[in-house]
Amino acid sequence: MKKLFIITGEYSGDTHAAYVVDEIKKLSPSTTIEAIGGKNLKERGIKLFSDHSKMSGTGLTPKMIWDHFNLGKNLIKYLKEDYKPDTVLLIDYSGFNLQIAKALKGSGIKVYYYICPQLWATRKGRLKSIKKYVDKVFMTLPFEKKIYDGANIENQFVGHPLITQLPPKYDKNKFIEENDLDPNKKIVGIFPGSRKMELQYLLKTFIKAAEILDKKAPNQIQFCISQAPNIKTELLEKFFKKTDLKIKILQNKNHQLLSCSDSLILASGTVSLEAALYHTPMLISYRAPWLYYLIYLCIRYIKYVSLPNIILGKEVIKELIQHKSKPELIADETYDLIFNEDRKSVIADNLSLVKDMLSNKCSSQEVAKALLGDLNNETYSQKKTPQST
Repeated sequence: MKKLFIITGEYSGDTHAAYVVDEIKKLSPSTTIEAIGGKNLKERGIKLFSDHSKMSGTGLTPKMIWDHFNLGKNLIKYLKEDYKPDTVLLIDYSGFNLQIAKALKGSGIKVYYYICPQLWATRKGRLKSIKKYVDKVFMTLPFEKKIYDGANIENQFVGHPLITQLPPKYDKNKFIEENDLDPNKKIVGIFPGSRKMELQYLLKTFIKAAEILDKKAPNQIQFCISQAPNIKTELLEKFFKKTDLKIKILQNKNHQLLSCSDSLILASGTVSLEAALYHTPMLISYRAPWLYYLIYLCIRYIKYVSLPNIILGKEVIKELIQHKSKPELIADETYDLIFNEDRKSVIADNLSLVKDMLSNKCSSQEVAKALLGDLNNETYSQKKTPQST
């Protein structure tokens, strides 16, 4: 009986891991799987060495560092001496996972990586660690192949998880009715991020931009803001005390808002790729403390910050970063995205190419087949399995 161990560090990794587990169970029900994960893996009956809620946090506090050190130490001992898996699958969370990969080197345990560090952005220094300690990487973005091929690291493009995991576009009329919106007004969705620092540096700017837009197009636009699950309503509401503009706060409706908005104001992140797959016009605006930004400028390897632009290799989505993150510029760009039909058409045509470039592969299936193929010395690539939904 073959044994696999999966390591995730946060909710998104737990979600990706759960899809891979689903596919493994279809192909090889006898494979034993344990993990560090969360509720998604737990719901699938996977034995958890630790719940990753103990790993997630903000900032390098002494307690967080100590907790990670102890967890890593105990995990390595367990993997080497007790569970002794054939393979370990690392998912995202590179700071912790690459240390585990290093500790497992020479143990006879194969190490694979899915949802790899963003070497193409600011983490190219980790390429050496991956080359030394990881047996194979599963790439989710097509342009990553050049990086791994150049470093002679075994790799496989498996497609992006969003291709099969992103919910279908929501019915706009239903969305308007359910959220008490005006069917005669355009919808602008605002996504200020999920970190307190992002709210501090972005939300006031986004609200001022909305106020300017409201004056430019009176009674023509309504605004909805996406509330991240980890952000308390009281914290969010503090930012609205100085404005008379009505902005509806939506909880747990990210994909509905992304797909039903006429235009979006986004902080950078995976949300821009989700919006691109819905073909929704958007702009990216981001600002951080100047020290952080200067460090980023010194270590970045690419021109763009948003995934749609990186994938397409050109600026289709306007990026208003740091000193350009101004209410007036955001308002002008959003106004154009809403009312300039020719511009909207060009953007939609470009965004439609993103999905094609990511391929139609079901990434969780591809990862499961590759893992099982190596575990059992069999070829699973030709076996037909239903796609995850």
